Amino acid sequence: MSRILVVDDEAAMRDLLRIVLEKERHEVLTANDGMTGLSLAASRDVDLVISDIKMPGLDGVGLLAGLRQQGRTMPVIMITAYADSESAIQAMKQGAYDYLTKPFKMDEIKLVIRRALKEAARQAETEPTAPPQVEEPALRSIIGRGPRMVELYKLISRVALVDSSILITGESGTGKELVARTIHYNSPRADKPFVAINCGAIPEELLESELFGHVKGSFTGAIAHKAGLVEVAGGGTVFLDEVAEMSPGLQVKLLRFLQDHRFRRVGGTEDIEVDIRTIAATNKDPIQIIRTGAFREDLYYRLNVISIEMPPLRERREDIPLLAANFLSVFAARAGRNAMRIAPDAMEILTAHAWPGNVRELENVMERAVALAVTDEVHPENLPPNVMQPTAASHPQTWEVPPEGLNLEEVIAQIEQALLKDALAKADGVQTRAAQLLGINFRSFRYRARKYGLDRQVRDRDHGAA
Repeated sequence: MSRILVVDDEAAMRDLLRIVLEKERHEVLTANDGMTGLSLAASRDVDLVISDIKMPGLDGVGLLAGLRQQGRTMPVIMITAYADSESAIQAMKQGAYDYLTKPFKMDEIKLVIRRALKEAARQAETEPTAPPQVEEPALRSIIGRGPRMVELYKLISRVALVDSSILITGESGTGKELVARTIHYNSPRADKPFVAINCGAIPEELLESELFGHVKGSFTGAIAHKAGLVEVAGGGTVFLDEVAEMSPGLQVKLLRFLQDHRFRRVGGTEDIEVDIRTIAATNKDPIQIIRTGAFREDLYYRLNVISIEMPPLRERREDIPLLAANFLSVFAARAGRNAMRIAPDAMEILTAHAWPGNVRELENVMERAVALAVTDEVHPENLPPNVMQPTAASHPQTWEVPPEGLNLEEVIAQIEQALLKDALAKADGVQTRAAQLLGINFRSFRYRARKYGLDRQVRDRDHGAA
């Protein structure tokens, strides 16, 4: 149970959020204006704040600034009835965790809250004075007994003891961050912070500040000096997830930092030196994106001192029963249920599925199964339709080169364009949903959509509007 503070000048919204969150077993405090909310946060140990951004007197951005001036680091989620990109950027620069536009679905805000609380727990683990803790060992442990995983264990045990940079490649959902954490917690830096940052999830204009920090007055909203994650991780490990999504300009600054471990905060003039280890990850083929000019070759070689390739779940099917049983045990215990098992016919379906979302998809499927199963046994009807039905990925098409040859670039472009159109159709024209179906991030999808002229045919309710 967490203590959540809701600040909104609309009584109906305060009451609605209080009812919903109390059903989620949270303790809820409410305030009808920013000053009252600031006072409550100062006197009570609050784990998370939800605040309207447009309020008379002290508004949401002012409340956020006041919390940070008090030294309060809890996540703050902003909500507003006005789709205002300027206020969103201002809130994010102040350190807001997320920004939602009314009317929003309750499932949406509950999901954001769960993610924020989990991220706050992870950040707490990076405090130098606290020993590393694992919140959910069963979910955070690497699981597998197949030959690919045995080789991975051996590699992790060797590279954990050295200080070289590591590049982890593999499809989304294969566990790249989990491997990075395992390396860190088995290294001589285990008692120092592990700091993860998703380079594809943070707007380009904010990523440099997140990495290297900024000085007061360096941009609008920079009301105080802020240490970047590189500085926070001093002595420990920085994990750069989706590193290939960095802009070319920021890639240059990262390369310079990796060369001498010195950096400057945004707007600063002094060099700061830190001792950290760098682990990076990407779900793309680095060589291919180097050829397109989207990723610097010298940065690739600086990051790729040691290479780890994560196998997709479809290439280690022997591990599916073990993983499924583990997730089932964890989610059953979390739901307060008795020990559960998977019926043989359901396990046969799980083992045969292509798992385009890899281990993350399997985890979600088992969480759903626990919620839907009426007995202590998971049956096929408890599995989602896409797992029940064979997919094209389960039976991949065989490609052949015709005698007269072909233009490989044109064929690849045709396939990519067809998949983009199909994903957009299945996602009702919403780009962020289509990107999820294809296992790529929104920025990559938007680039491809523009490349093929598809951006004029789509709408982006759940990204641009928020």
